[in-house]
Amino acid sequence: MAQLRIVVAGAAGRMGRMIVRAIHEAEDLALAGALEREASPWLGHDPGPLAGCPATSLTIGADPLALLLNADAIIDFSSPAATVDLAALAAQARIAHVIGTTGLAEDDLDKIAAAARHAAIVRSGNMSLGVNLLAALTRRAAAALGDEYDVEIVEMHHRMKVDAPSGTALMLGEAAAAGRGIALKSHSARGRDGVTGQRRRGDIGFASLRGGTVVGDHQVILAGEGERIVLGHHAEDRMVFAYGALKAVRWAHSRKPGLYSMADVLGIRDE
Repeated sequence: MAQLRIVVAGAAGRMGRMIVRAIHEAEDLALAGALEREASPWLGHDPGPLAGCPATSLTIGADPLALLLNADAIIDFSSPAATVDLAALAAQARIAHVIGTTGLAEDDLDKIAAAARHAAIVRSGNMSLGVNLLAALTRRAAAALGDEYDVEIVEMHHRMKVDAPSGTALMLGEAAAAGRGIALKSHSARGRDGVTGQRRRGDIGFASLRGGTVVGDHQVILAGEGERIVLGHHAEDRMVFAYGALKAVRWAHSRKPGLYSMADVLGIRDE
């Protein structure tokens, strides 16, 4: 069986290196290209040794056009602006696009959705299989319990993370909101400080902690009268995100154009 040819965007970053290593370990995948931003100090470097793998015949570049035309898919853990541009290019090339980039604005999401009319795009705030199962459980729990139970999402990441709440926390918030049939945007409570008044019924609260080298801890707390239900996930190794991304790219390669999630990949989407 021919190997799927994969381009990795953000190849010199923490997650990009993990993806390169996971591709190296996979018999059915091949690294077809490595991308970084134009100002990256890693341009021209071999992505293999950066990821702790043997040297390859490739160098990290900043021009995706030629690479995407000779690839089957792209895995993208880059930046919002780069991800939007790559979604358009992947749509032109008619190849699968797996997006793990976080911090995307509503306008970015609209552009990605437009690109998904011409390419299979899998986007998730977290590629971990366990986290996506947690999101499915959160949706069902929120639907079953209703707004008599307050939902609070607590997340902790390493000190270098630049966005808050994390993409995973927002994904869990969206799952809780979907379970209740409400819009997260109008029912979100963040950054409480000082005299805030009573908690508004139906809000979904977020608390973001940063420190050390924490890979990713997430808890969904549903607090009712006299009891609390706590659903959680603790990531102990970043490779779980890489393996999830590879599962997504294998799945997306044979799909028709559309915007998909890891729930689709895992077959656990609620209709």
